[in-house]
Amino acid sequence: MSDLDLYKTLDKPSEVTLFKEKGSKFFGYVFPVSSEDEVKEIIAQIKKEHHSARHWCYAWKIGVETVRFRVNDDGEPSNSAGQPIYGQILSFDVTNVLVVVVRYFGGVKLGVGGLIRAYKTSAQLSLENSSIVEKTIEEKLKLVFAYQFMNNVMRVIKQKRILIDSQNLTSNCEIIIAVKKSEFEAVKKHFEKLHFLTLKNV
Repeated sequence: MSDLDLYKTLDKPSEVTLFKEKGSKFFGYVFPVSSEDEVKEIIAQIKKEHHSARHWCYAWKIGVETVRFRVNDDGEPSNSAGQPIYGQILSFDVTNVLVVVVRYFGGVKLGVGGLIRAYKTSAQLSLENSSIVEKTIEEKLKLVFAYQFMNNVMRVIKQKRILIDSQNLTSNCEIIIAVKKSEFEAVKKHFEKLHFLTLKNV
């Protein structure tokens, strides 16, 4: 498998971590996410859980080939919270993740440098405490054919060890296959040679 086919993400939310600095408490969380709507829901939930906290700072990164990201300092000095958190997302080379750091002020100001270190450390601890997994970038192809050609199609799928994503086997069969991105064009060309097949990108 080509490295181009792989990306790193989380398979489940992390356990909360706690980092203390001069009386301030920094609670760190990491969540797997796939949309901005999910991010908003999670932030709202954390604000409920930590309603008496001073700041709820975060950064997220979504996408593999086309990447979107956002950082939020939530009232801390500019670039002292969201950016250091995002820096750790980049350092751990993960995507489809949200890292949230909740701060309870301890009465002593940390200064911009101190805040950057604290948010960076909290994000780092959270990511170290996470279950990071490698996933495959796949493209999907729908094969449409008459039932009588089932054996021909299944033979190719077995030979090339192709993953079946879903299937609907009636008189007109439809099988959706998932193929590693780097192998997609070669697999598609192979199926294009079979005159009884109709192919559709999914």
